[in-house]
Amino acid sequence: MTAFSASAAALAAHGVAYALPIARAAERNGLDPSLLAAVAAQETGGPGVNAGRNILGDGGHGHGLFQIDDRYHAFARSPAAMDPARNAEHAAEMLHGLLQRYGGNERAALSAYNAGSPTARGTTTRWSDGATLDYADSVLRHQAQIEEARAELPEAAARIDSYATSTGAPPGIPLAPPPAAQHGEQPWLDELAAETNASTPTS
Repeated sequence: MTAFSASAAALAAHGVAYALPIARAAERNGLDPSLLAAVAAQETGGPGVNAGRNILGDGGHGHGLFQIDDRYHAFARSPAAMDPARNAEHAAEMLHGLLQRYGGNERAALSAYNAGSPTARGTTTRWSDGATLDYADSVLRHQAQIEEARAELPEAAARIDSYATSTGAPPGIPLAPPPAAQHGEQPWLDELAAETNASTPTS
């Protein structure tokens, strides 16, 4: 298993939807795949959920897995915005640029991704244990959950290879995404509408 497919397998093993395009976008942009997956989970998954969804949210302005906002990003006004792979690539490019701008400081980059400022608290999320976290800390909590899959990776990889051998299918990763939802199908997304923004200009 290559390093790239191992990254995708690690994400998929812990419930990350669209693991392959997320891992590919992360690799192309020099990001930790679990960090990029955590942003998707924060944007369109919800507290404690590792799988983001390819939806139209935030009153119709947030597009796709990473909720790129059409009020600030021309990309979001194109059909490509609802392609999970291209949406992930756009988000990864944004996050990579912000990490460079803020010297690798993940909290600063995540805050700017969400709220346009490296010092902003951003939108807050209340988790099931009662913790209320700002945007960056909530993303990092998602990342910590996703990274637990790394301990499961050898077993996950063995299951994938075993399945491929038994079925005669080429080795791969079971990456079927959940069905696309329309805005309003996730109550928490409406209640925390601002949380679904990758919206504010980063310039």
